[in-house]
Amino acid sequence: MLAVPGVWLLDREMDADHHRCVITLVGPKDAIGEAALRGVGKAAELIDLTRHQGAHPRIGAADVVPFIPIEGVTIEDCVEIARRVGEEIWKRFRIPVYLYEAAAARSERVNLENIRKGQFEGLREDVQTNPDRAPDFGEPKLHPTAGAVVVGARKFLIAYNVNLNTADVSIAKQVAKAVRSSSGGLPCVKAMGVDLKARGLAQVSMNLTDFEQTPIPRAFEAVRAEAARHGAAIIESEIVGLVPKRALEATAEHYLQLQNFNADQQILENRLAAVRSEKQTGGLAALAAPVLEAVAAPTATPGGGSCAALAGALAAGLGEMVAKLSAKKKNLAPHAARLAELAGELAGRRACLQSAIDRDAASFDAVMAAHKLPKESENEKRARANAVEHATQAATAVPLEVAEAAAAVLDLLAQLGPISSPAMASDLKTGAHLAAAALRGALENVRINLDSLQDRDFRERARARAADLEVRLGDVVTVSR
Repeated sequence: MLAVPGVWLLDREMDADHHRCVITLVGPKDAIGEAALRGVGKAAELIDLTRHQGAHPRIGAADVVPFIPIEGVTIEDCVEIARRVGEEIWKRFRIPVYLYEAAAARSERVNLENIRKGQFEGLREDVQTNPDRAPDFGEPKLHPTAGAVVVGARKFLIAYNVNLNTADVSIAKQVAKAVRSSSGGLPCVKAMGVDLKARGLAQVSMNLTDFEQTPIPRAFEAVRAEAARHGAAIIESEIVGLVPKRALEATAEHYLQLQNFNADQQILENRLAAVRSEKQTGGLAALAAPVLEAVAAPTATPGGGSCAALAGALAAGLGEMVAKLSAKKKNLAPHAARLAELAGELAGRRACLQSAIDRDAASFDAVMAAHKLPKESENEKRARANAVEHATQAATAVPLEVAEAAAAVLDLLAQLGPISSPAMASDLKTGAHLAAAALRGALENVRINLDSLQDRDFRERARARAADLEVRLGDVVTVSR
């Protein structure tokens, strides 16, 4: 998953009683779908549901894949991603897919619990005879070991669990029924009772699907009151995965009964972030300063390879800007769809090149570290030589990726030229020059490593790839109309 450029792991939660792992990834909309697909494939490879048991309901090895808009993305964008990923899961892995929440194709499948009814074991039998349970993508039968996947788009939810001082799970189930919205309880709350056998406790497991309508403290107090009616009490609670800062701010505000509290103005980190933002909006120079200082510092990294990647990312960013602005022009309406496609492709290249900035520096640091390994004995000499060779190959592969991405950016800018606004021709030309510089710089970083490589096959493959890319520099693409 994390091999997809621009995608980052934010959090991973694992629980023995639930026997479940919750993984939170973040990335641009053109990359996050592929990362999710790879995660589904890996889960199918590692998890056999015929041998799996746990307290949490599930129908698949990769049980639920929700796409959530965080910044610069709409719920409609997430619906589009979810449906595309759902279809690709079936095509790539032959695992059937159900769509839920905002991506649902059928109203009864908006709620996840309706799809999960019967879990893997029940659905495996039911889907073969009941047309109402047929998947949205795939044949009406589950994958023999991976089951099915539920894919959707939704707002951010908080997974919030409250543990009671009793092992009687029937109490937790009664409390859950009282507080969940489907039973007339709190709005935007889903809840169930769970038996934590390993700890001898009963748990009220909740999803707060809109914490502004039902904040964490309100859910906590409702569970406390209901549990007391059954002779039980709360001993602790937990948040699974990530939680918006605003949700915790509201909790503090509630319990401290703060008067005239303004989170934006009175919380130090919020105010500091606002001040920094105000300073940054004063000019791009403030944003660029840390990067320029890092390059100018008397250290080997970041060096030419990182700068080449940065130049390529800037080139892609300029092209992306031109494509997006041109798509808004009425006189270019016939090209709007293609302009949107080009913007997406350039965004993908930008993310790849951006990630290469750090990867190039890290690969060179690894070469330096390998050269510092001890070489007293014959075994140490062999180990050092192997480490140097391995690190040098990696330090060659990264700039090759940068060169290929820069060449692709040149191609995309050339395609953009005839259908974009003439008023932005200078931006495109600047982008082309930056992309060409990125390509030249990356190839220089490839060449400097070739002679020190011992693996002849690797060396010659890298040399051939570099030669093919160098041809592109003989005739820099014209991007004007």
